[in-house]
Amino acid sequence: MTGLTHLDEDGAARMVDVAAKSVTVREAVATGRIDMSAEAADAVAQGLVKKGDVLAVARVAGIMAAKKTSDLIPLCHPLPLSAVAIDFKLDATGVDVTATARTAAQTGVEMEALTAASVALLTIYDMAKALDKGMVIGGISLQSKTGGKSGDWPVPKVKIKK
Repeated sequence: MTGLTHLDEDGAARMVDVAAKSVTVREAVATGRIDMSAEAADAVAQGLVKKGDVLAVARVAGIMAAKKTSDLIPLCHPLPLSAVAIDFKLDATGVDVTATARTAAQTGVEMEALTAASVALLTIYDMAKALDKGMVIGGISLQSKTGGKSGDWPVPKVKIKK
């Protein structure tokens, strides 16, 4: 009907059958950001938030979320994740989150990386909301993916030697 893989010929939602696909090593990286007041950012960086270690809790929440992605996104396949990493970069007005998910499977891990980044950011908000209810989460996006039939995205640019 539309050429979309999650719709059957009648337009009904379906889970894609990946049984015939080869198992390959796949990795996806997603990022996002939470902007906050300088006071809240300083408290997060200094470990002074009353609820506890904001980044430690956000890291665990992101990893747990990646593992539960197929429970949250209806047509996602459950995947045997081999690794999930959550990294943070703090500055004077917020936190950048990078989530990396890895598997050897028949389908990719983009949704797991995006879910991990999203939940890590939401957890930062939850942990620091007493300091700044006006925090803004945004910029959640897929940065790269490797493996699978469709190959790498974005396609690495070849550097020409002069």
